[in-house]
Amino acid sequence: MKSALLVIVLTVFLAAAAFGQSAPEIAFDSTPDFFKLPDGMYFGEVSGIAVNSKKHVFVLSRGNTSGPAYGAAATQLLEFDAGGKFVREIGKNLYAWSFAHAVRE
Repeated sequence: MKSALLVIVLTVFLAAAAFGQSAPEIAFDSTPDFFKLPDGMYFGEVSGIAVNSKKHVFVLSRGNTSGPAYGAAATQLLEFDAGGKFVREIGKNLYAWSFAHAVRE
């Protein structure tokens, strides 16, 4: 029974690899160091990004802490203007941010 299941699983994986399509290339221009963070502030794990009608970029980040990464201290919602200049931190140390997984405008 286990060997039959193994054969089926291997067949599915090999078939997927043999008949799979390659992903299309997405054309984009990269701008290194686009975001200008204030001194002493840094990105950690970025879990969400959104852009509004003014082309301001909102970044939900978990990383501006040197201690345990939990609660409001570890999560921040940052706003940047269209040129990448830091505008503000929204809801600093807001407990609800620790439950957020995405951001949208």
